[in-house]
Amino acid sequence: MSLLTNKTVIVIAGPTASGKTAIAVEVAKKFGTSIISADSRQCYKELNIGVARPTEQELEEVTHYFIASHSIQDEITAADFEKYALEKANGLFKTNDIIVMAGGTGLYIKAFCEGLDIIPEVDKDIRNKIIENYGRSGIEWLQKEIQQKDPVFFEKGEIKNPQRMMRALEVIESTGESILHFRKGKKTQRDFNIIKIGLDISKEELHLRINNRVDKMIQAGLEEEAKKLFPFKHLNALQTVGYNELFDHFENKISFSEAIELIKKNTRQYAKRQMTWFKKDNEMNWIPASNNGEIVSRIEHIINK
Repeated sequence: MSLLTNKTVIVIAGPTASGKTAIAVEVAKKFGTSIISADSRQCYKELNIGVARPTEQELEEVTHYFIASHSIQDEITAADFEKYALEKANGLFKTNDIIVMAGGTGLYIKAFCEGLDIIPEVDKDIRNKIIENYGRSGIEWLQKEIQQKDPVFFEKGEIKNPQRMMRALEVIESTGESILHFRKGKKTQRDFNIIKIGLDISKEELHLRINNRVDKMIQAGLEEEAKKLFPFKHLNALQTVGYNELFDHFENKISFSEAIELIKKNTRQYAKRQMTWFKKDNEMNWIPASNNGEIVSRIEHIINK
């Protein structure tokens, strides 16, 4: 690989439960560096079990940024992450030639690597009303609203992703233009190298890991964590798999066992969307998510190519 500079960010991406955190820790230890998380939910200090935050041991072994760094009361966007991560990277590059970024939020990784199209500010009252209506009426309501108000996004956008749909709806209602109107697709050239590593895993293995992880989350006290967060269920940060289902249980809409099965199902669907996103990235170097030591060796080989 012909490096532009001696400064490099190793991005470790993949679906939820593919083992990104453990691998990122091994890579960061190998190169004596830190990790910037690219997870849109692990940044909230109030969320822990339900977002599979790195363990205390992992956080002690390697310094992590954008983990428990914000409050659920904060409005965090991909643009906020881009600014945050670039500032952290520039600071870390003063003492490190290599930085690790790990996470499954594709839009955050894209924002960091390529920059974002500029989208006008949206009306906060509109945003809050959409979040409230989604919390009350669910994804079917969102899809109908998008179909009616932004048929362009309904045809071309991610109409199974609540976050993307809420964003599209708030933009069309605030600006009168589809969010797709603002997407120019022009990449910003960074002044450091970016090596993208994608963790490849079979659907069967991934589903097994997801189901086991959810069971462990329940055993670790996810229900109690969700109960404490229930008064804040209207916040955007809580429009999240793992909490929404338990909130429905607390409102007697579904049983506890149904909530658990729904968390597993919705997490599997989310992982599928993540893989679809990352598979479209031609710069991704895919490595089997199996032996961590082998993965570290493969990354070294890619860097030294």
